[in-house]
Amino acid sequence: MQYPAPVDSLSAALDTRDLDLFESSPMACWLEDYSALFERFQQWRADGIQDLRAWLQQDRRRLTECADLIRVLRVNRRVLELYQAETLEQLLAHLSSVFRDDMLDGLLQELDQLWQGKSEFQSLTVNYALTGQSLDLSLKGVVLASAQRPWDRVLVTMEDITGLQALRRQAQESARDAREFFEQAPVSLWVEDFSAIRVLFDELRHRGVTNFRTFLDVHPDFVGRCLQELRVLDVNRYTLKLFQAISQEDLLDHLDEVLTHEAYASFAEQLIDLWDGRLQHQREVQNNSLRGDKLYLHLQLSVFRGCEQDWSKVLISLTDITARKKAEAYLEYLGQHDILTQLKNRSYFVDELARQTRKRTAPIALIALDINNLKYTNDSSGHAAGDDLLRRFGEVLSKAVDAPGIAARIGGDEFMVLLPGKDLELAQGLLNDIRALIDLNNQYYSNNHALSVSAGLAVCQDVAELEHAMRQADQAMYADKQAYYLANRRRETDSTGS
Repeated sequence: MQYPAPVDSLSAALDTRDLDLFESSPMACWLEDYSALFERFQQWRADGIQDLRAWLQQDRRRLTECADLIRVLRVNRRVLELYQAETLEQLLAHLSSVFRDDMLDGLLQELDQLWQGKSEFQSLTVNYALTGQSLDLSLKGVVLASAQRPWDRVLVTMEDITGLQALRRQAQESARDAREFFEQAPVSLWVEDFSAIRVLFDELRHRGVTNFRTFLDVHPDFVGRCLQELRVLDVNRYTLKLFQAISQEDLLDHLDEVLTHEAYASFAEQLIDLWDGRLQHQREVQNNSLRGDKLYLHLQLSVFRGCEQDWSKVLISLTDITARKKAEAYLEYLGQHDILTQLKNRSYFVDELARQTRKRTAPIALIALDINNLKYTNDSSGHAAGDDLLRRFGEVLSKAVDAPGIAARIGGDEFMVLLPGKDLELAQGLLNDIRALIDLNNQYYSNNHALSVSAGLAVCQDVAELEHAMRQADQAMYADKQAYYLANRRRETDSTGS
């Protein structure tokens, strides 16, 4: 390998004009003697060293040895100002505190470039002023022509980039902080590329499409196409936990399992928002975890600032509201159901009557039902036994009555079945099924109190007569109850007829 050829543009010794330029340069300039380093390189080459970088990294003391072989011949005023030294002698007396620590990393780069035969070298390095302040420097060196020994004149210039490096470090720290926030955020965060979708939108506009919602109604497959064009760039840790994925690759490979039918409908609405220029929007969506658990999520979409034209970066946050949705559903259930029997409650039944009146459904059949001997059971065996009869009858009605029929507990032991569209014959058939299920229930609970009910049936052909039909059903039920007690030689003991 050839040694670095000297640069011929400068003479071996600095003349008066060169010295003036050297001294007045706004950059810190050093004139140094690398000849001893040149000789050491010769020795190492003779010893068979080929990869200098690896050789020096094996023992950092070799780097210090190389630094000690470099002699400072002259510096300009800017060097003294930079290092806060009054004289060259003061600077040289404290070189060990000026060139230390991180400086050796920059020196390694310089030496490697010289070893490779280059006559110029450059590096980023760190030095220290005499006050201890660290200096980030951009260093450039050139081997000057010499009539004596190789490398005995090397001009080194230094540019103070401490402020710039501080900004870079601050930017790196900000980026690390942003990344840490992204990873540690207690919500699911997705960074996605919608640019291909933006291209599809532009093509549709060029074709004259103006009403995008109507377009999706006619071409629902376009939603799936947009999903295929969507690219997920990154997700955070919480996302993997939420969707029960082992890794990001695991999640992305099974996105088809995550997206439910409801998710497709929600994505269609997101596309409509984007089409209309709403680059920030939110809505509730449903997804599945990779284990099949249903997830209710609050989605917020925001196009990154600076990406408004191409949608190349879009942030999507998903907040898990599954627990809240379950609580809301349970509260709604409580508002519509009788907890003991699991049937609809009186409030729901009254609302349903009003709905049927508005719908003007006809015919409508009604079956009024009342448990026999419930008060006697409560008094003789305790309310737990009475509650057991109520629960068992709830099971019977749940099995017997299918939608659009409604079975409701409207009082203590009073029940009502509403059967839209059923005539007398069909309603009587359902009542027969209920009695048959009661017989089966008693066989299954043979060691418990027997379940017995009285029933009354009425049918109305006009919804305006619905309340009258209810009274008819009640009257028929009370007549049936009276016949029951007469047949069993019992009489009701309270005003409710129980």
